[in-house]
Amino acid sequence: MTEHSRPEPPDSGESGDAGTPENLDAAAFEELIGAETQRDPDLAVIEAGSRTLRTQAGPPTGDGVPERPADPEVDRALREVETELSKRWGETKLDPSVERIKALMDVLGEPQHAYPSIHITGTNGKTSTARMIEALLGGFELRTGRYSSPHVQSITERISLDGAPMSAERFIAAYEDIKPYVELVDARQEYRLSFFEVLTAMAYASFADAPVDVAVVEVGMGGTWDATNVLDAGVSVITPISLDHTDRLGPTPERIAVEKSGIVKQDATVVLAQQQIEAASVILRRAVEVDATVAREGMEFGVVSREIAVGGQLLTLRGLGGEYPDIFLPLHGEHMAHNAVVALAAVEAFFGIGATQASATLDIDVVRAAFAAVTSPGRLEVVRSSPTVLLDAAHNPGGAQAAAAAVTEAFGFSRLIGVVGPSADKDVTGLLEAFEPIFTEVVVTRNASHRAMDVDALAAVAVEVFGEDRVQVEPRLDDALEAAISLAEEEDEYAGAGVLITGSVITVGEARMLLRGPGRSGGAGREAGDR
Repeated sequence: MTEHSRPEPPDSGESGDAGTPENLDAAAFEELIGAETQRDPDLAVIEAGSRTLRTQAGPPTGDGVPERPADPEVDRALREVETELSKRWGETKLDPSVERIKALMDVLGEPQHAYPSIHITGTNGKTSTARMIEALLGGFELRTGRYSSPHVQSITERISLDGAPMSAERFIAAYEDIKPYVELVDARQEYRLSFFEVLTAMAYASFADAPVDVAVVEVGMGGTWDATNVLDAGVSVITPISLDHTDRLGPTPERIAVEKSGIVKQDATVVLAQQQIEAASVILRRAVEVDATVAREGMEFGVVSREIAVGGQLLTLRGLGGEYPDIFLPLHGEHMAHNAVVALAAVEAFFGIGATQASATLDIDVVRAAFAAVTSPGRLEVVRSSPTVLLDAAHNPGGAQAAAAAVTEAFGFSRLIGVVGPSADKDVTGLLEAFEPIFTEVVVTRNASHRAMDVDALAAVAVEVFGEDRVQVEPRLDDALEAAISLAEEEDEYAGAGVLITGSVITVGEARMLLRGPGRSGGAGREAGDR
């Protein structure tokens, strides 16, 4: 709070006085969804629920990407777990149902209800927002568990405790602990539990065993039938929605929003990033149906100002309780500033700010320290200099547009070479069109996943977008990296050429290992990326 080191949690089990309008008629609903309509500020947030506080050693440190275990026996055991998981349905093969995960939670004793949670969905920005929420909560001495997907290099990245990826030993033990129950449910269901469902159960059980004070959970795909959606989260976060996974979620932002709004539960707080009006209307309608309260970016909270700074940006953020000036965020791009304010609002809502503590703010020194410590591997991450080599996991047009704008703003490249290796099921034309204005040349390639787009087919699309003279084809990723760096080095070393490797989380993970040296963690399940 303003004069305390951490917020006072609201009373257990009681609602705040913010309230939600009852018996909302059609006219009132239309007023609610109007793009510029003002609303009662007391409706910003509701009570987030009870919680406990435990001592934690500050916000997360390191880049959150572990290496392979140094102990050969542990490494062998982890590979066995990865292999077993990889034999299950991958994350791109889905049966739109939560029945199997519900059955598994039942035999495990409903671990997902042992702690309060913040649930995050959206098309882009979920992982970065989750990491920021985790850092803020950790700064206020809460013990956190974070579940995110996909991983950049190591499967153990997906489950974090106290701001750090679960150790290989603990990951193996978590799998072995639930394995008999997984097999029990497998035997009773038409289809075996999937890769993602088993990992979700491992996360929820591990969080209960820890125990954590709060879980920060990122949806895998969609919302309504996503395996994570057995939570009863007090705070739901919806990052910007755009077109991705249209074959599964729907062809329009409005239809996709129907699936994603399924994470909004009765009497919850919805923290809503800036959205297209069609998507926002769907989410607000869902909020009315379940008596949830919505806090909207640009109205109840928002980015007041941002300035480019060395290594990141300096922000003034307006939260649900007031302004937070001089926030240094060591991440590039306007989209990261918006992720930051969404994360801030989510944590404020969790503590009841805007409801039970309407005029309060979080301790500014803790907020500054937490944001300054945030990392987001594979999101405009610099992995080499002379020439500068960046990694960005953009894999759809929305993500590519944000990355392109951030590169233009933060880096003064005189010449930028792109290395692009997307999955075949993505909007590759849209992805390449977003990068075309900033890439001098593009090297098209593929990663090791069976989902990778055929290089010849990719080259044909790239030639249509860039023209033949600006496209180079290198089927192997290592050759593509070498070719791009050589192209960048053709200019004088002080001329400011760079390389951006993008198109897929899998491509970024493999490039990261190649560029950062041996010993980094890969593992089974890499085909799961770009959910």
